[in-house]
Amino acid sequence: MTNISEIHVTKTIVNEFLDDFIQNILDSDVVVVGSGPCGVAAAKYAAEFGHKTVMIERNLYAGGGMWQGGYLMPKNTVGSPANKILEECGVKLKETEEGLYVCDSFDMVSKMLASACDAGVKLLNSTNVDDLILKEDHVDGVVIQWFPAKHMPPFMTCMDPIAIRSKVVIDATGHDSVLVRRLSEQRQGIPVPKGCGSLWVDEAEKQTVELTHEIYPGLIVAGMSATSTYGAPRMGPIFGGMLLAGKKAAELAHEKITGIKAGALGKIRVPA
Repeated sequence: MTNISEIHVTKTIVNEFLDDFIQNILDSDVVVVGSGPCGVAAAKYAAEFGHKTVMIERNLYAGGGMWQGGYLMPKNTVGSPANKILEECGVKLKETEEGLYVCDSFDMVSKMLASACDAGVKLLNSTNVDDLILKEDHVDGVVIQWFPAKHMPPFMTCMDPIAIRSKVVIDATGHDSVLVRRLSEQRQGIPVPKGCGSLWVDEAEKQTVELTHEIYPGLIVAGMSATSTYGAPRMGPIFGGMLLAGKKAAELAHEKITGIKAGALGKIRVPA
């Protein structure tokens, strides 16, 4: 067995990360903020369209709410046609008498993440999006910081973040609608997120897709971030709408970048 020096391990990690960061992350086509079901689907399809895609997650691990299912029972459900997205990723599904499809949560997470990785998506985990790069009339990227730095004592937090440029940013931050909330502070006409309404699975699944749209030039709000922005119903532990919203967000990003319509999955219907 070859002798391995500790310094060579460190050097390899640092060199590969910095090379990846400069070549594939710093100046990207699509930045997806959030790596739940919507974010992973958006990143996977954006990369499959051929766009340089970065997914940013503040947690140590990617996958969001896909890991635990409902009531900490690790089974995830989707309806049709979202099952096709999971089948593309190789997830093993069981169809129920009620027309639902169910799978093991860890099977869904691992295979969706692997599919995104295979498509070329780059992940920045333990990374917080502090702000948007906001030019006169469009979003031009995001401002990032190590997430652990956000939890340091006040006397240690004078630590500047850095920026990533991107042609399109997708807000897939779920309930918090982080980027839309920040944009609403800077630009008139952008709604302050209301938070999700009460549970109504069927209507929520539809509106999660329908409300996914470009809310401001360069910023697409997607999935539960969209339902939270407009106060639409929450869907609970079913993931189909979020997967379809992610796919739609990728299609919208592709159209924005190339001018070629990819066939969005739903028309925008904004609640009063």
